Amino acid sequence: MASNLDSVLKKNANDLAKELEVERIIKAFKLNPYDILDLPITATEAEIKKQYRKKSLLIHPDKFKHEKGLEAFDYLKKAEDHLSDPAKRKDIDMIMTHARTQVLKSILGSGYSTNVPDDDPRLSNLTPPLEQQVRAKGREILVEDELARRRKTKLTYANEGAEKAKQEAEVAARKRKVEDQAKWEERREERISDWRSFSNKKAKKGKKNTHVLG
Repeated sequence: MASNLDSVLKKNANDLAKELEVERIIKAFKLNPYDILDLPITATEAEIKKQYRKKSLLIHPDKFKHEKGLEAFDYLKKAEDHLSDPAKRKDIDMIMTHARTQVLKSILGSGYSTNVPDDDPRLSNLTPPLEQQVRAKGREILVEDELARRRKTKLTYANEGAEKAKQEAEVAARKRKVEDQAKWEERREERISDWRSFSNKKAKKGKKNTHVLG
């Protein structure tokens, strides 16, 4: 009986851990793969792969059913892929290193240095902890960069739209010009006929006036 109870309690505890992990990933900052994998920026390539394997096995959709399990698993995979790509990791590492520098400046003032290790006594017992502060600062920077990127994209689309409208207007103008020219050519015979008719009437009138004077 006790054995069965222990088994049930263990299963419930495991399921709770899985559920909490899915919810953590869903709430994680999606622009920061370190946040999704719950790793420090100093993590090695081996640590990244180990962490991914551990968490992917924990919340794998085939082993644990959760309404957002598949979404969380997808975020986890994308985060691992991001950090496994040297170029992409270099970009995120530059941003997070800058974030760490900003945090160190605010904590240590003029005594800060980028070479200060995380276990420096001056960085212990911080509230919030150093890693949490670095992630928060990194989030600010990443959000600013993302907004700037979106504004640039929007401006590009706007410029492309204006250029497209200009091109369409030029095409329409050329089309109208061609159509007007075609209409002008179509009425050519009519204009010639009208001119001949006018000339003949004028000539007849001239002859009539000559007879009157004579």
